[in-house]
Amino acid sequence: MIGKLRGKVDAIGESHLILDVNGVGYEVQASARTLRNLKHGDEVSLTIDTHVREDAIRLYGFTSEVERNWFRTLQNVQGVGSKVALSVLGVLSTQDLANAVALGNWAAVEQAPGVGKKLAQRIVAELKDKAPALSMAGLNAKTLGGKADEGAAAAIAQPPSEGLAAAEAISALTNLGYNPAQAAQAIAVAMQDLGSEADTAKLIRRGLKELAR
Repeated sequence: MIGKLRGKVDAIGESHLILDVNGVGYEVQASARTLRNLKHGDEVSLTIDTHVREDAIRLYGFTSEVERNWFRTLQNVQGVGSKVALSVLGVLSTQDLANAVALGNWAAVEQAPGVGKKLAQRIVAELKDKAPALSMAGLNAKTLGGKADEGAAAAIAQPPSEGLAAAEAISALTNLGYNPAQAAQAIAVAMQDLGSEADTAKLIRRGLKELAR
């Protein structure tokens, strides 16, 4: 199974690109958002999801592990296949999708071609509890270091177990694309509302709502 490819963009189609890896051209399906951000000759590294069928092997490429995780999880919803999952990711960034799911904003999901009202509502309803875990995907052990502001320090300066939940929540929001200061401020508000015993998932959901205001 192929999990990652690094090479040069040789061609870009409506729904795929050809990635030249040491002289071998791989056809990789990708979202419209990903394709818009690429141009011929770019050196790129794509996280790959490989689908093997009797008649074909398809490669789906993503700019991050978080995006691939959303792609996989979307397909767990009845009525969502690879085409629809890519369509959703082509309209919404992983950050916007996490916000839409956390806030129950099915109208944002409905913007994706091929997604009607009922399917959008189903996606939001079924993935609501999974959004925090997906937001945390791809986190590593590095700390925020000098990027953390007073809000981050206040959120992290808790007893060990409480501080860990806050730090993980801040890292998850940062991983979604928010800057550390925004993330720390949102989690600080979340901790005030939910209490210091709130777990990471609850902090992330509340933090996303705060950031979406």
